Amino acid sequence: MAAEQPPYLRVAHDLRRRIAAGEWTVGDRLPSRAQLAAEYGVGPNVLQKAQERLIVEGLLEGRAGSGTYVRTPRERSRMVRSRHRERREDSPFRSGMREQGRRGSWESHSEARVAAPERIAHRLAIEPGDPCVRTVYEFLADGQPVQLSESWEPMAITRDTPIVLPELGPLAGMGVVERMRSIGVVVETAVEVPRPARATQAQANLLGISLGDLIIEIERTYYDTDGRPVETADIAVPDARWEVAYEIPVEGASP
Repeated sequence: MAAEQPPYLRVAHDLRRRIAAGEWTVGDRLPSRAQLAAEYGVGPNVLQKAQERLIVEGLLEGRAGSGTYVRTPRERSRMVRSRHRERREDSPFRSGMREQGRRGSWESHSEARVAAPERIAHRLAIEPGDPCVRTVYEFLADGQPVQLSESWEPMAITRDTPIVLPELGPLAGMGVVERMRSIGVVVETAVEVPRPARATQAQANLLGISLGDLIIEIERTYYDTDGRPVETADIAVPDARWEVAYEIPVEGASP
C-alpha cells in the first residue's frame, strides 16, 4: 500500500485542482493563508508549504507585502527534483507527472553483465570491467517524450535477487529507493549534478528535437547509509520544453 501523502501535498493538490477549474484565474489574489488554513483545517505552516510547492511549480507567485497570486503560465513546464518523491512507494517520475495532471510512463531496455566503463566504475566505486546492469529509459508524459536516462547498477549488490532487472520482478517500475529497500539496502542520499549540453543525434531522435539543441544533463548517483554508491544515471531533459527546479528542505525550519 502506498504511503499516505503529507497534509501539505494534499492541500497543494486541491489548490491546483481549484486553479485548473477556474476558481482563481491568472492575476487573481488567493485568500489569505489564515483563511485557507481554516478552510482546510490545517495549521498555517501546512498551508504555507502547500503554496510554496505551487510556487516552485510555477502556478503561484508571492508578492512581498501583498499576498499570493495565480501566475501567468510558463511556456516551459517545470520539472521539480524533490526528496519527498523518493520516499513514496511509487516511481518518482510517475509521482511528479501526476502532480501536474499528466500520465507518466516509460519504455526501457535492460542488459545484465555489462562491463562498467571507467567513468561509470569511478562513480560507483567499483573496478572498470565489473559487471553491471545497464538500463536505458525513455520517459513519457501523456505519451510525449520528456526525458531520457541511462542507469547503471552494480551486480555485486543485486545479483541473485528478485530486483536484478529494474523493470522485471515484483517491484518493477517502483524506482531505485523502493527496489533497494526490498533487499535490505537503504538509500539515504542522492547527489545530482546538472550541466548544460547539446543533443546528440540519438538523443534528438528520441526527444523529438533537433541535433545540437540545448538539453539539461543530470548526473545522478544514489548512496546507501554506508556511503556506498548503489546506482548512477545520466538523465537528459530538453531545455526548450522543461526547466529543472530543486526543492531543498531547510534543516531547523519552524514546525
